[in-house]
Amino acid sequence: MPDAIAPYEVYAIRYAKRIGKLNDHILHRDPHDGPSPMDYFVWAIVGNGRTIVVDLGFEAEQARLRGRDLLRTPAEGLAVIGIDAAQVEDVIITHLHYDHAGTVGDFPKAKFYLQDREMAFATGRNMAHKTFNVAFALDYVVDMIAKVYDNRVVFVDGTMDVAPGVSVHHVGGHTDGLQIVRVWTERGWVVLASDAAHYYMNMETPNPFPLVYNIGDMLDAYQTMESLADGHQNIVPGHDPLVLQRYPAPFRAAEGIVVRLNVDPVQ
Repeated sequence: MPDAIAPYEVYAIRYAKRIGKLNDHILHRDPHDGPSPMDYFVWAIVGNGRTIVVDLGFEAEQARLRGRDLLRTPAEGLAVIGIDAAQVEDVIITHLHYDHAGTVGDFPKAKFYLQDREMAFATGRNMAHKTFNVAFALDYVVDMIAKVYDNRVVFVDGTMDVAPGVSVHHVGGHTDGLQIVRVWTERGWVVLASDAAHYYMNMETPNPFPLVYNIGDMLDAYQTMESLADGHQNIVPGHDPLVLQRYPAPFRAAEGIVVRLNVDPVQ
């Protein structure tokens, strides 16, 4: 990376949680099934005069409908580290599932970076099938369509530099238009996997998450992330509670809410 580009700070912000079963989270079932917690995150990339938010979480109504424990809104989580959602100008949407695309109204100044293929997927023929549409919230998809008409969606076809040292890369798999985020940090290139890998175990086994559009693309995404990150340890999964254990909070009051991803893991 050019010396002119300072390393970014990267944060994971937990906004919700639930307790599921191990076999809910892996494709190849384990006979020793048991409780398996899931955390829900948004992410923030800060530096070089930019604040870029990755994903938007969900709201209270979706939490109620789906039995999730909403701990705070994503905007409230961002405020813990001094980020005002109302002033954010760039939001990357990794995909349009309900838990990643839900609080558009809290970001009135933002443009939203989204893959062409994700919008086509979320509004096309596959949504006639409950197998696929169950993970979308229709209101959230309609909200994003409205932002297209407001000229606030930046469509991406494959790979794009959102800012110097921050890029998005289409991988598909979990959804047809899923994109991951690559960020330059003090520990080298970090990849925010979002739902390309929900858990460390999905990549390391490998045993993919069972909610999947194209299993071949999902498996290929593991290799793509390895090639984009400076080492396996620099890939951050999208829902793993271990993220909060492996990385440090930026300060004591943020413990259990926010961790820094631009520094080496503490365990």
